[in-house]
Amino acid sequence: MATTTASTRTDGDTAAAPSAAVAGRTLRVFFLPSFARGHLIPQTDLACLMAAARPGELEATMVVSPANAAIIAPTVARAAAAGHAVRVLRCPFPDVGLGDGIECLSTAPTRDAWRVYRAMELVRPAHESLLREHRPDAVVSDVPFWWTNGVAAELGVPRLTFHPVGVFPQLAMNNLFTMRTEIIRRVSSDARAVVSVPDMPGNKEITIPVSELPSFLVQDDHLSSTWEQIKACQLAGFGVIVNTFVDLERAYCEEFSRVDARRAYFVGPLAAHQPSCSAVQRGGDGNGDCLSWLSTKPSRSVVYVCFGSWAHFSAAQSRELALGLEASNQPFLWVVRADGSDDSTSLWAPEGWEERVAGRGMVVRGWAPQVAVLAHPSVGAFLTHCGWNSVLEAASAGVPVLTWPLVFEQFINERLVTGVAAFGARVWDGGTRGERAEEAETTVPAEAIARAVAGFMERGARRERMEASAGELAERARAAVGENGTSWGDIQRLIDDLVQARDSGLPPRENNPVIKEA
Repeated sequence: MATTTASTRTDGDTAAAPSAAVAGRTLRVFFLPSFARGHLIPQTDLACLMAAARPGELEATMVVSPANAAIIAPTVARAAAAGHAVRVLRCPFPDVGLGDGIECLSTAPTRDAWRVYRAMELVRPAHESLLREHRPDAVVSDVPFWWTNGVAAELGVPRLTFHPVGVFPQLAMNNLFTMRTEIIRRVSSDARAVVSVPDMPGNKEITIPVSELPSFLVQDDHLSSTWEQIKACQLAGFGVIVNTFVDLERAYCEEFSRVDARRAYFVGPLAAHQPSCSAVQRGGDGNGDCLSWLSTKPSRSVVYVCFGSWAHFSAAQSRELALGLEASNQPFLWVVRADGSDDSTSLWAPEGWEERVAGRGMVVRGWAPQVAVLAHPSVGAFLTHCGWNSVLEAASAGVPVLTWPLVFEQFINERLVTGVAAFGARVWDGGTRGERAEEAETTVPAEAIARAVAGFMERGARRERMEASAGELAERARAAVGENGTSWGDIQRLIDDLVQARDSGLPPRENNPVIKEA
C-alpha cells in the first residue's frame, strides 16, 4: 500500500498556526473535499461563504492536493483579497500510478478513474496526521471520507458530512438500498425491470428502470460494501451540510432532516452566494470568450450543451450529437471535455462540420464558466447530464433543462427535474438507457437529438410551463441565499452550532460516537 506524508504548507493571508489570542476567539474549520471538481468547487464555495459570514471570527482551511489547489486558487485569492480568512493546506496526492498533475476525476482518463477512487482511500493517513497536527475546531469532510468521524471524536470536535448532491437522490438511493437484494433478483430475470422507489415523501410515485440505477444497487462494488458504513458515520456525526435549497425539494428536505442527519443544514445554491463578478473564474480558467459570443445572440435563443467534467462520450456519440445540433437549426454553445488527448474536431465531428455551423455554434474545449453562461440572457435551454451542480445551477438561473443522464445518481436527478420540479424534459425516450454501457443503447441518433432540441425551443404551452417553473425556482433560489433566506439562515445556524460546540467542549465519544470499521 502506498503511503503519503502530511504537508503543512499553507497559502492565504492567515498564518499557518494562529496565535493564542486569535485561537481563543477564531473558529477554525477544516474542509476535506474528495478528488472531483463537482465536490471540490462547491465545498470551496462553502468555506469562503462561512468565512465571509463571520469576518474575524472564522478561519476556513481547504485541505487539498497540489493540482486541486490550483483549481480553487482564484476563488481563495478573491476571498483573501476581501479580507476573509480562507487558506489552503496542501496534502500530497497518493501515488496511484497517474501522471503528474492528474489528481481528480476530471483529468484522469476513463480507464484510470479507479485510481482516483483508490487515492481517496490511501489519503487517509495523511488526512488524519494533518488533523492531529493542526487540531481544528471542526471538520467538514466529503462523503468518501467517512472515517474522519474517528479522528474528530479523538480530538473532541464536531465532524460534519458535506453532500454535493441533493436530498431527493440521497433519499431515493437510501430507500432503494433497503431493497437491493430484490433489485439484484429482478435484474437477473429481467434486464428491463422497473422498480418503484419505496417510502418517498410527497404524492408522486418515483419509478426507474433497473438499467438506470447506480451500479452499487445492482452489483457488488466498493460503494455497495461501504454504503451502510458511510450512512452510519453520517448519522453519528455532528450534522450534514447539503448543497440545495429548501424550496427546490421541500418535502424531501423535511424527510432528510428526520431520518438521515442529526442536524441538517441546507445551504445552497452555493454558487448563487458568490458575487457575479467571480463567476467567470470559479473552478478554473474559464473561457470568457464564450460570454462575448453569447452577447451577439438574441435573448433566450441559445442551447447550452455541457455534460460535466467527469463522464465521457464515445467518438461515435459525439458525432451524432454534432450532427443533431447542426440539424436542429438552433444556436448552441457546446463544451467539450479536454483530457489531454488530441482534441482535433475530426475525431468527434464529421468533416466540414465546424465550417457549416460557424457563427451559429461555438465549441469550448475544456472548462467553461457555467454559472456565468447560464446567467446570460441569451441562453434559453441547457442540455445536461443532470449532475447535481448543473441541476442546481440551471434552477438558480431559471433556465429550462433538456436531460441526458449518464452515470450514478443522474438518472434519479432527472426525475426531480422532469417530474417533481417540472422545469425540464428528456432528450430521448427511445431505446434502453443505462448507467452501465452493456445495458444501454450504443448511441442516441442525431435525428432524435435534432428533434428534441428544436422542439424544446419552440414557443408553445409546454415551453411556457417549463419557463414559468424555472423562473419561479430562480426567484426562490435568490430568496434562499438572500438576507433572512433559508440557506443564509442555515449558514448562520451552522456557525452558531459549531461555536456553541467549541465553547461547551464537545465530548468525543458520547456526543459523536465512532462507528467501528468492518
